[in-house]
Parts: sequence; structure tokens; C-alpha cells
Amino acid sequence: MDWHQRRISAEAAASKVLSGQRIFLTGNCSTPQRFLKALCDRYQELRAVEIVQVLDLGAGDYITPEMSEHIRVNSLFISSKVRKSVNDGMADFTPVFLHEIPLLFRTGRLVLDVAVIHVSPPDEHGYCSYGVEVGVTKGAAESAGLVIAEVNPNMPRTLGDSFIHVSQIDYFIEVDYPLPEVSPEPASPIQDQIATYIAELVPDAATLQMGIGGIPDAVLRRLTNHKNLGIHTELFSNGVMEMIEYGVITNAAKNLHPGKVVAGFALGTRSLYKFINDNPVFEFRPTEYVNDPFIIAQNDRMVSINSALEVDLTGQVCADSIGTKFYSGVGGQVDFVRGASRSKGGKSFIALPSTAKQDTISRIVPQLKPGSGVTTSRNDVRFVATEYGVADLFGRSISERVQALINISHPKFRDELMEYAREQHYVGRVYAFGD
Repeated sequence: MDWHQRRISAEAAASKVLSGQRIFLTGNCSTPQRFLKALCDRYQELRAVEIVQVLDLGAGDYITPEMSEHIRVNSLFISSKVRKSVNDGMADFTPVFLHEIPLLFRTGRLVLDVAVIHVSPPDEHGYCSYGVEVGVTKGAAESAGLVIAEVNPNMPRTLGDSFIHVSQIDYFIEVDYPLPEVSPEPASPIQDQIATYIAELVPDAATLQMGIGGIPDAVLRRLTNHKNLGIHTELFSNGVMEMIEYGVITNAAKNLHPGKVVAGFALGTRSLYKFINDNPVFEFRPTEYVNDPFIIAQNDRMVSINSALEVDLTGQVCADSIGTKFYSGVGGQVDFVRGASRSKGGKSFIALPSTAKQDTISRIVPQLKPGSGVTTSRNDVRFVATEYGVADLFGRSISERVQALINISHPKFRDELMEYAREQHYVGRVYAFGD
């Protein structure tokens, strides 16, 4: 099938969208920027169009009070671009586990009229790769009534369950622009210390899940003496590439897909995009597979590392809201906490600095802020790490949890945390720190 006959301009593609329709836009570093601009340019012609997306790292601002009357975003994971709009009521937020997002599309819970994707040019057999974002995009493209693709020579051809045939795409927009880049963050001294504690508990031959940011990258840098580490993760960045080149990540000891990095999407720099292009070490798969706790648990020594905004004295973890204000989303945290916890020899870590706002606020708290969501329940949490150490909470009583968490809180808040614990009868006696 000659796909060239279905090439149209971004403006013509945007004209295919009708009022009242729901559109999926692929996200992360794969946002279809030309289509999105063309759609926004005609927003006054439309009414009640909904854009469903996960994380948008593209350029441009398309959430304004004027535009929200015509085009409204429904975010399945809140990024910085939509955070204010969600909390101001100009955009919507749908809480959902990452591994269940494709289920929303496939079952018709969220009927998709149009899916707009971003792919590599087709190969000689007519297959385009979803590139840096396979996770939720594949399920959306296979569920939508109409599929429009931006075809970009800068999109890497990633391997795995990551292809769509040109016969499954209705219209093509040829584009040529660089993908957005996410540069590695330098770790702060506090993040370095947290990473040191976590790295000491990572065994050789572990399979890792970690996102991007100062703590995950710092953990990777402290694993240079480890052997035969593997990767099974929803996302990865430049740090994984560096550790593969260093010879530490070999994936040789993995139970599932030995020799392969399994992931849903990548966020990084141009050097990472070049590294993953047509590289058989990487196997990109949809999030319903990558983030399925049953799949995750089949890798022995599975180690997950996730962040949080605050943790209360009983072990409840909030990572998606600040009080009643939505901040991000559950993402894959619970998927990997549960998968790693059920893995033979597995460990799951919640990592966070002990304080915020220059040591004026403790992030180990008596109770979560009113209105805060419980991202990971006290029943699921295993290890909590701050710059003061690691608290092992599995199988621990409330009084034992209180002691362990106060021991890793900032010293200036320990007395008031203990006072609260005594008032609530969480503890029967005053514990000496370090007992």
C-alpha cells in the first residue's frame, strides 16, 4: 500500500477533527507538534473537543481560558504544563494506574475518535516505529476510529512490540523537527546521600526500575562496581545508556527477556535517541505489559525506586497531590512497588529528601495533608529512604514504623513527630533514636 497517497498537511489533518470528538495525543518527547499547532489555530471553529494525553513535553501552550471553552485537556498524568490549569478547573484529570490506561481505550471506557501519533518513516515492509513513546500510544492507535501520524526522520526506530503498519494509519503528516530533549539533572548533596543508601541495598544481578531525576541518576552512578544489572522500567534516560556502555547493565541475569532493556518510553537527549535507534538491546513494549505487576514480579531481584511528596508515620505515601491540589499522578509507582515486592529477592524503595523549603517543612509527617491522595498504601510500602537512612517497614507494627520513620526524618522535627505519635498512642514508650 502506497502511503504517500495519504499525505496531507497539518492543517488538513486538523480539519478532520470535529466538535464533540475525543482525541488522543501521543506525549512525552513524542508530542505531535505540527498537528497540535494546526488544531489550536482553528480552536474557535470547535466545541467540546477533548484531548486525552499522559505527559506532554512538546513546545507551545494550548491551555488557556479562551481555548478551554473549545478544546479541553483530560490529563491521565499531570505535567507542569497542565498543573495550574487542572487546579484552576480549565483542564481535567483522570486518576489511573499506568498499566490500566490502554484498558480505558480498548474497553471503550474512554472512546477515542482520533489518535494522533508520531512515528519513524516506514521501513521496506511498511512498518513505522512508535519510537521513543510506545507505552500508552500503541493501545490508543489500535483503538481509535481515525489514526493520524506525524512521520519524522528524527524519530528513532525503536525495536520490540513497537510497530504500526502504514495500512493502519489513515493520514500522514510529513515533518522534520528535532525531538524535545530532557537533559540529566545534577544530583544535590542530599540526593547523593539518599542514592548512596539505596545503592548499598541493591544486589548484583538485580533488575531495576527507575525514572529520571537526580536520585535515580545518582543511584546508577553508585552501581559501577555491580555486575550484570538489568532494566525493566516504564521509562529510562541517559543514565541507562551510560551504564550499558560502562558494562554494568548487561541484562544477562533477567528471567524475562534476558539481554534486553524492557521499557515503555525514553526521555533524554539527542545522544540517547541516537543510541536507541535500531538497537536490539532495547525492547519497547506497551505499558499494559511493562507495568503489569505480575510481569514485573517474574524478574528475580526486582528493585523499584520511586519518589514521594510526603510519607506519614504509618507509612502512607503521597506522591500525586499537595493537599487538595493535584500535582502529578500515580503513574507506575504502585505497579512497580507491587511487582518488586512480589519478586523473589525484590525490593521497592520510596525515596525523598527529609525536608522541603530549606528545611522548614518535614516530608516525614504526622499525617498526610487534608485532601492528599494515598498513592502507595501503608500495606504496600517496603523501604523508605531519606538522606538520614533507610526505614524497612515491611511486617512492622505501627510503633516500629513510627520509630523507623522518625529515625530517618530531619533531626529538627523528630521531637514533635514523637510527641504526635505518643498523643495518638502509636507508641507505648519513648524510643531512643537509633534503638
